[in-house]
Amino acid sequence: MSFIEDARWFAAPPAAGANARPGRVTLVGAGPGDPELLTLRAVKALRGARLVLYDHLVGKEVLRYVADDADLIYVGKEAAHHTLPQESIIDLMLRLTRSGRSLVRLKGGDGFIFGRGGEEAQALADAGIAFDVVPGITAAQGAGACAGIPLTHRDHAATLVFATGHLQGDGEVALDWQALARPRQTVVIYMGIGNLPVICAELVRHGLPQDTPAALVEQASLPGQRCIEGTLQSLPQLALQHRVRPPALIVVGGVVALRPQLLKGLQAMNTR
Repeated sequence: MSFIEDARWFAAPPAAGANARPGRVTLVGAGPGDPELLTLRAVKALRGARLVLYDHLVGKEVLRYVADDADLIYVGKEAAHHTLPQESIIDLMLRLTRSGRSLVRLKGGDGFIFGRGGEEAQALADAGIAFDVVPGITAAQGAGACAGIPLTHRDHAATLVFATGHLQGDGEVALDWQALARPRQTVVIYMGIGNLPVICAELVRHGLPQDTPAALVEQASLPGQRCIEGTLQSLPQLALQHRVRPPALIVVGGVVALRPQLLKGLQAMNTR
């Protein structure tokens, strides 16, 4: 297979002829990282692809399912470092498909859960480009299952909320803190490690006790996975102490306290 690390190299596909049929796009969720958590439909799409645009959180083990004669274009986005801005990624997809090439757009987790897949699907629909969507196991599901934290539980959490901890344009984490601080729910925050002290402080300020169980799950489902447990009060300091780095999720709620009990079973399973 051909890896193209600089997407700008591929940014000018040949112009389509007057009668050329446009290609189609398959938006594929690659899951949280472990290739064994790919869906069968995702594997089928990767094996049939001849052109794949993939993100930063898609591991090399997942890319092994792509055919040897395919082109792979890296369009990953990391904090403060984007290979291509989102608008340019969409423009690249449109120009490639209009030139007659079909492609797989491969995203970590699920593309429709904080993966900007919705924006890309909108652009494709507006341009009249046919597309399919293959859902993936989102990072929160992978983190909960692998770390021993059930995201819902009859005794602890009747509500599950996903949120993003990215800074907004005004430099603030603009979230509905009152809704996030409700009792008997689990809150999973994506992309919030850099703003962890603010997130924990705001949740406490809006009503959650300081001793509310909370955890950080780093590199969920991968060999380097770590889970750091604490409370809303202690978690920011624990993150510094353990040097937690993205990709990592913040999990808040009573379900985190179940981890020690569930971990016994998980460890027994892993030693068989």
